[in-house]
Amino acid sequence: MRYRDAGVDIDAGSNAVLRIRSILGRVSGRTARAQIGRFAGLFPLKGSGKRRQFLVASADGVGTKLKIAFLAGKHDTVGRDLVSHCVNDILCQGARPLFFMDYLAMGKLDAVVVGQIVKGIARGCVDARCALIGGETAEMPGFYREGEYDLAGFIVGLAENPRAVDGSRIKPGDVVLGLASSGLHTNGYSLARKIVFECLGLGVNDYVSELKTTVSRELLKVHRCYFKALYPLIQQGKVKGLAHITGGGLLDNIPRTLPDGCGAVIRRGSWRIPPIFSFLQQQGKIEDHEVYRTFNMGIGMVVVATGESVIRVEGLLRRAGERVYRIGEVVSGKREVRLRD
Repeated sequence: MRYRDAGVDIDAGSNAVLRIRSILGRVSGRTARAQIGRFAGLFPLKGSGKRRQFLVASADGVGTKLKIAFLAGKHDTVGRDLVSHCVNDILCQGARPLFFMDYLAMGKLDAVVVGQIVKGIARGCVDARCALIGGETAEMPGFYREGEYDLAGFIVGLAENPRAVDGSRIKPGDVVLGLASSGLHTNGYSLARKIVFECLGLGVNDYVSELKTTVSRELLKVHRCYFKALYPLIQQGKVKGLAHITGGGLLDNIPRTLPDGCGAVIRRGSWRIPPIFSFLQQQGKIEDHEVYRTFNMGIGMVVVATGESVIRVEGLLRRAGERVYRIGEVVSGKREVRLRD
């Protein structure tokens, strides 16, 4: 089974990005950086040199993970997912979050559901030390099925020297670290839903012995936010590059932070893969390349550091409460990821 079988074509998405890049090159202006292929866009403020500040902005959604929330009748976690995803994206550009806004649309407004969603958003903002300054709630009859809604988030942060973590300083020999995810986070849900609900015929409240929990509890695990652990390292200059592992998995996201002439070798077996990924791969008969391109496989954020500083970086991350693994290294070659056992 492939992601395309669930209706998601990663290659089509990549082609769309190429078209978008050519359009944005004409409208972003001389100074703004429409960072297509990166994780967020930059807008310069006053200043010069290493002290020059940039606004860093990003927008995202929760994807079809919302379908699990609809089925489970649980709406207080997807808002936290939304904030975490957006915060992690601008973190990859070295930014601390300033403020967040949301967009929530449903066919008929349900005040209780809206309250639960916004409560989750607020908690995510508190965790990330980010102000929630407003948003849009739209009632769109006839557009959404009863009990369903869509959710999007918009974040703006501040970075003093984004080039310090944009990957431009990465060299062969640098070490690739992986920070543990809580599970699927917010990507791969179209394929996961097809396997769990269509192929296996499971219900949202069914207990799965391989996972030692119910379907809803596993699939609604909150997307982890890495800001508190990583931002102090960014300030200390100990991080050369970051990659948020979302759609496209390790294979497509790590190259987004690598400079030309550098690739990465990732060693399978160097970290603990949570049971959900093995379960989905076995039940869906997914080939290795496809599963590593669809899911995060237990790694939510990748950190590139020098060999000289890696022990110090690992120690600081563990003291911040992260499970950190040494999963590979940077090598000379094409800007791609190669998996090795």
